[in-house]
Amino acid sequence: MSPLSQALADYLTMRRALGYKPDKTERLLGQFITFAEDRGETHIKTETALVWATRPAGAAAIWTSRRLAEVRLFARHLRTLDPMTEVPPDDLLPARGRRATPYLYTPQEISNLMRATAVLRGSHVQATCRALIGILAATGMRIGEAIGLDRDDFDAAGGILTVRKGKFGKSRELPLHPTTVAALDDYLRREDRPRQAGTPALLISSVRKRLRYGTVQSTFQKLLHHCGIVPHSATCRPRIHDLRHSFAVNTIIDGYRAGEFGAADPGSRLAILSTYLGHADPGDTYWYLSAAPELLGLAGERLERHLGGDA
Repeated sequence: MSPLSQALADYLTMRRALGYKPDKTERLLGQFITFAEDRGETHIKTETALVWATRPAGAAAIWTSRRLAEVRLFARHLRTLDPMTEVPPDDLLPARGRRATPYLYTPQEISNLMRATAVLRGSHVQATCRALIGILAATGMRIGEAIGLDRDDFDAAGGILTVRKGKFGKSRELPLHPTTVAALDDYLRREDRPRQAGTPALLISSVRKRLRYGTVQSTFQKLLHHCGIVPHSATCRPRIHDLRHSFAVNTIIDGYRAGEFGAADPGSRLAILSTYLGHADPGDTYWYLSAAPELLGLAGERLERHLGGDA
């Protein structure tokens, strides 16, 4: 193994030990090292990193910036071990990624999507898709987390779903509403559920396999089309991931409407919500909420009452 390849292996081992899943990092840096070694280089050079990052010609700025950023992080790590390593400057290929504006589903739209599963072929497929949408809407978990659930992760008696394959490898327990518990219990007891499935998955396909991300995405797009749910704008398009955004926003809105906060700081519920969603940084949860005009309006009303001495 070459020195650069060995350094990469050590770097990835360190990242995994810190809880990261550096799959994309491993792929991109592996390609970069091959490129650098083909040029006869044994140390990271800024010029080489720039040439590699801007391939192919005409690539989007956000793509070239991401590629160079991966090399920059690796170079910073390697510089502490190899002083001949060059670290690409921060102002080289700058590009700020723009997050998509969340599409916030109304309760009616979620109900429509669940009813629209009737257009899918096969009663079990319909039930599985309804269960998936229900889980995402009721818990706000990530799609990959929902797909990764096993039957043993559902505790009907305790009303708990355990996410064991969350982001950064973290696990968490999610208390469920009784209606969600009943719906999942009914789903698992269906007579049309494939028996002797070759997977322990909670949600299984008609061929007795764990659901696949690509298949879920295409099916959800079909349901969106059937329900007539269209983009609000070019930057606000309905996605299945937006069920997570909708859950986060509605959780806080419900607290305002119920008068739960009173004179208390809504930040306390935000901290709980952040943990429930599996966010490592509460700032990520705040971003989810900042895109909701209704929520900002409720917060503004509370502020006005506070300033008026009513809170």
